[in-house]
Amino acid sequence: MKILTILGSSRENGNSEYLFKQAMEGIEHTQLRLSDYKIHPINDMRHTDEGFSPVDDDYESVLSEFLAHDLIIFVTPIYWFAMTSHMKLFFDRWSQYMRDDRFDFKNQVRGKKAYVITTGGSNPYVTGLPLIQQFGHIFDFVGMSFEDYVIGNAVKPGEIKEDLLALDKMNAWNHTLKK
Repeated sequence: MKILTILGSSRENGNSEYLFKQAMEGIEHTQLRLSDYKIHPINDMRHTDEGFSPVDDDYESVLSEFLAHDLIIFVTPIYWFAMTSHMKLFFDRWSQYMRDDRFDFKNQVRGKKAYVITTGGSNPYVTGLPLIQQFGHIFDFVGMSFEDYVIGNAVKPGEIKEDLLALDKMNAWNHTLKK
């Protein structure tokens, strides 16, 4: 099984990334940091005769990696009670590729396994649930299997090391993913 992690944070070595590293210790995987790529927003042209216009950016290389893997771990801190703009833009671009004749997007995505790692403050176990639901709706729409998620309680760098429940869950994921 080929594993891809998609990092949506604009800060390297943050709390969400720390959890991801705990989960993936000793496991072969590919990692994409969305902030390392030039990805532009698109104009929504899905209901027009001309359709979407091509965009000159790095998105297709990111999409190719995504499509080439079986299990995807989405990693994003909670920013203003939602996923980061990097992560949201990654998903927004799916609208374009669902209508691109070069791709059979929904069939290529259907059946992929998805995991979500997120962290935040201000009672994230409650305030982060709409984000988890959003991921769930996205995965349902394209036929991905939402395997599991973790919400960590941390704001400042390093605070996640005090969230023993999140760390225990990452240890469990590590054991599961090694099988």
